[in-house]
Amino acid sequence: MLICIFAILLFLILVTGAPILLALGSTGLFGIMLTDDLANTLFAQKIFAMIDSYSLLAMPFFILAGSLMSRGGISKYLVEFAEICVGHLRAGLAHSAVLASMIFANVSGSSVAGTTAVGTILIPAMKAKGYKAGFAAALVASAGTIAPIIPPSMTMVVYGSMTGVSIGGLFLAGIIPGILLGMSLMTAIVIQSRRPGNPELRVTAGRRFDLWLVIKSLHKVWVALLAPVIILGGILSGVFTATEAGVVTVFYALFVGLFIYQNIHLKDIPKILLDAALTTTSTVGVIAMAGAIGWLLAYLDFNDIVLRFIQSFSTNRTVVVFALLAFILVLTMFIESLAVLVIMIPVCVYVAAQYGFNAYHFGLLMVLTAQIGAVTPPVAVLLFVATSIAEIPYDQTIKYCLPFIIALVTVLALIVFFPPLASYIPNHFIGVPGG
Repeated sequence: MLICIFAILLFLILVTGAPILLALGSTGLFGIMLTDDLANTLFAQKIFAMIDSYSLLAMPFFILAGSLMSRGGISKYLVEFAEICVGHLRAGLAHSAVLASMIFANVSGSSVAGTTAVGTILIPAMKAKGYKAGFAAALVASAGTIAPIIPPSMTMVVYGSMTGVSIGGLFLAGIIPGILLGMSLMTAIVIQSRRPGNPELRVTAGRRFDLWLVIKSLHKVWVALLAPVIILGGILSGVFTATEAGVVTVFYALFVGLFIYQNIHLKDIPKILLDAALTTTSTVGVIAMAGAIGWLLAYLDFNDIVLRFIQSFSTNRTVVVFALLAFILVLTMFIESLAVLVIMIPVCVYVAAQYGFNAYHFGLLMVLTAQIGAVTPPVAVLLFVATSIAEIPYDQTIKYCLPFIIALVTVLALIVFFPPLASYIPNHFIGVPGG
C-alpha cells in the first residue's frame, strides 16, 4: 500500500513540471519520514552512500572528455567522414546520420550529447535536401540511443558502480549490440525509402563509393576512432582501470583539441570545465536522490514483491526478462530514463540473480531498454532534443518514430534470445562474472 502511495506522489510531483531531482528527493524524504524517526539523518546517509563509489568517479572524466572532443570540432569531421562512407547510397544523408552517431558514440557516451552533436549538423542539412523535418528529427533521436551502448558509456558506468559488475566488461558487451542497432536503423531507412510518399529517400548523391576518398578522409577522424582503442586496450591489458581510463581520455581529448584540431584555446577551458561540471552535477544529483528511493523500496521488500508477482504467472526465464524490460520501458515513457534505471537496478538485478542471468548480458539489456524509452512517446527526452533542433512541433516528430522504435526493439529481442551477442566478448576477455 505504501509503495502505491509513494508512486502516486512521485507521479503527481512530476506532473506539476517539477525537476526530476526534486521529485525523487521529495518522495524519498517523505517516505523515509513515514518509516523512520531519524529521517533527516537517514536521508542524508542514503543519498551520500549512493554516490560514495570509486567506480562512479569515471563519469565526470568521461563527460569532460566528451565535452573536450565536441568543442574540438570532432562532430563536424565525423559527419563529413560518414557522408563520404555512405552518402552515395539512397537516402545517403539519413544513413550518414546513423553512421555518424555510431562513431560519435566512441567519444561521447551520452545519448543527449550524441543527438545534439549530430543533429545540429545533419538535421538542417537533411531539411535543405527535402527530407521531412519530423523524419530527420526522429531518425537522429533514435540513432542517439547508440551512444550509451557503444563504449564508453556513462550509463554503463552508473550500472557498474551500483552492481559491482566490471565496467570494462559492460563496455565490451555493447560492441556487437551497438553495431546491430546501427544496422537495424539503416534497414528501417531502406524499407521506408521503398514506400510511396517518401520520394526524398530515393534520391542518391549521383556518385559511387570511393575507397581512396575514405582513406584520405581518415586523417581528420582517426583521433576519434583511436579513442575507444585507447580506452578498451588499456582496460583489457590491465594498464588502467575504467576510472583511470576516464582520466587518460581527458588528457587525450585535451591534447587533440589543443594541438591536432587546434579548435580549443586556453581561454575556452574554463567554460568547458563549467559545462562538464553542470552536466555531472545534474546526473549525480539524480543518482543520489534515487538512492533514497532505492533504500525505501528495499525497506518495503519491493524486491521480493516483484519476484513473487512475476513468479505468479511464469517462471520461464525469457518471460521473466521480457516482463522486467517491459516494466522499465513503460516507466521510461513517463520518467527520465536514468532515474528509472537507478531506481530499478537493485530490483531487477535481484530478480535476475534468482534466474542465473549473465551480468553483462542483463546489464546491457537494461541500459538498452532505458535508451529505447528515451525515444518512446509521450515523454521522450531525445525526441524533444531533436525536435527543438528541427524547429518543428513535437507531434510532427512523433508520427515518424514508430519504424525506428520497432528497429530498436527488434535488436533488443535478438539480444534477449541470443545472449552471446552481449556476453561473448566480455566473457572471453574478462571472464564470466562471478565465475
